Amino acid sequence: MSRYALSIDLERCIGCQACVVACKTGNERPLGGNYIQIRDVVRGTFPNLTGTFVHQRCFHCFDAACVNVCPTGALYKQDGMTAVDADKCSACGYCVDACPFDVPHVVDNRVSKCTACLDLVKDGLPPWCVQTCPSQAIKFGEREKLLADAHARVAAIKPKRPNAQVYGEEPFGGLGMILILPDAPAALGLPENPQPSLALGAWQNVVQPVSIGALGAAIGVTALSFIVARREHNREEALLKAEEEAPHEHPDHA
Repeated sequence: MSRYALSIDLERCIGCQACVVACKTGNERPLGGNYIQIRDVVRGTFPNLTGTFVHQRCFHCFDAACVNVCPTGALYKQDGMTAVDADKCSACGYCVDACPFDVPHVVDNRVSKCTACLDLVKDGLPPWCVQTCPSQAIKFGEREKLLADAHARVAAIKPKRPNAQVYGEEPFGGLGMILILPDAPAALGLPENPQPSLALGAWQNVVQPVSIGALGAAIGVTALSFIVARREHNREEALLKAEEEAPHEHPDHA
């Protein structure tokens, strides 16, 4: 099975928003339902300032908290990416609370987040954001190859960006969105060591056991009801059979 990924070279991103527009129109997103947001991050002190455009979008965690807590299967993994079946979404919002990167949100009662354009990929085309990036900062393909390219790219920019690094290689089984950072994650507003959210812990330690317990209790009550009903049915059947087999007293013999 293929394990795909996206990679974004923040050193090459020019913040043109072409990916945002292409994603929005290509995926027919409603107002407020953008899958991609780009924020400006300025570092340093005047007059020695450096700007970077940081993308906020689904990181496609391999071990995805949103998938783990989704009770309907609306979020699921496909080829390493986190896919969405919006028709199954109940708008419960568990995925919103569970995501360590604060990515998914609910729009028009459906989960809203990047789907990696897997419908296009199935037809042999790259995602909309990749197709339209004029600086070729965004790539899509086999994750191992993208990782190797990312490390080579970081090595190339290290002389002028000493803190440059690859982001997303290890967390949560490896992210499906690899970032080439020109600086340390904290300097760009990214978590240095992202952790599972408290909501995921609550789900795994409280909600799931309670749900499983409730389900077990329901099954137990159903089974007990079946046994009692079956026993009563057998008893009545035995009484009826006994009456049919018992000798009947004829009125002439009285």
